[in-house]
Amino acid sequence: MPLDWSPFVELARRHQRFLLTTHIRPDGDGLGSMLALADTLQALGKEARLTIASVIPPRYRFLDPDGRIERFAPDADHRRVDVVVILDTGTWNQLGDCGGFLRQFTGPKVVVDHHPTQDDLGALRLVDTRAEATGRLVFEAITALDLVPSPAAARALFVAVAMDTGWFRHSNTTPATFALAAELVRHGANPTRLYEALFEQNSLPRMRLTGLVLERLQLVESGRVDYTEVRRDDYAATGALPQDTEDLINYTLSVAGVEVGLFFMEQPNGGVKVSFRSRERVDVGKLAERFGGGGHRLASGAVLQTSLEEARGRVLRAVAVSLNNPP
Repeated sequence: MPLDWSPFVELARRHQRFLLTTHIRPDGDGLGSMLALADTLQALGKEARLTIASVIPPRYRFLDPDGRIERFAPDADHRRVDVVVILDTGTWNQLGDCGGFLRQFTGPKVVVDHHPTQDDLGALRLVDTRAEATGRLVFEAITALDLVPSPAAARALFVAVAMDTGWFRHSNTTPATFALAAELVRHGANPTRLYEALFEQNSLPRMRLTGLVLERLQLVESGRVDYTEVRRDDYAATGALPQDTEDLINYTLSVAGVEVGLFFMEQPNGGVKVSFRSRERVDVGKLAERFGGGGHRLASGAVLQTSLEEARGRVLRAVAVSLNNPP
């Protein structure tokens, strides 16, 4: 059943000052959705501030040439805004330092998301797990406001949809996805230039880090599971940034016979981020929830506050149980 956007439209018409945010370690869907919605609100004469409790990955900086996205600071005067819109997540553990501010914020909050895992953020929930990307939901919001995306918004939404569908090759891609992509192209998105900006402008440090990730690939469970890792000192050794790990998880499913791929990343400030990918048999969204994370059936993530060795062992054991005892 389609989402009812009328409560959001009412908020957008009635209020003036909006704060938009997305999850830590932001990806193309979170950033593209945030930028496109901000552009739309500004077209309505509204104020739209953008903030994230994380660093923007270098590959996405071209989407924000004017530097509108701020790094969240707890002492910033965000309380002057009327409405907060949270995009592409609905869980506290994905909001980083923004979470404390949002718990205290007494104005209206809105979650626009497509992930099944949701916490009670005290917000109006506009969540559709059938959507291939939050970018689709932002397009629906723009349409509900009787507007069309500007060229900049169309580019941002194309990135959102393309990145969350693996450039239109993941199983969440449908005929409607291509129809939406065509609509965005009509409004100014250029797929060739966007692909070049995203995939053909890698830094040499990112390429060196990629080499380490490939070298460390290990097969277990008779070749049905593989995993690789990035260690904390790899960043200094290669010159790469933590944001350069985005998409490297995808290499795990490029090995023939692998049903579940895992990517372990030691975090600079402690803990281990784990990315999960599955062909079909194992619901890795449920697996990630066991470790305090979440996501989709075939793609999810979690952060474990433990050592790399301990995280690897715990997750591999859980994957083995799920793989050998399917529902």
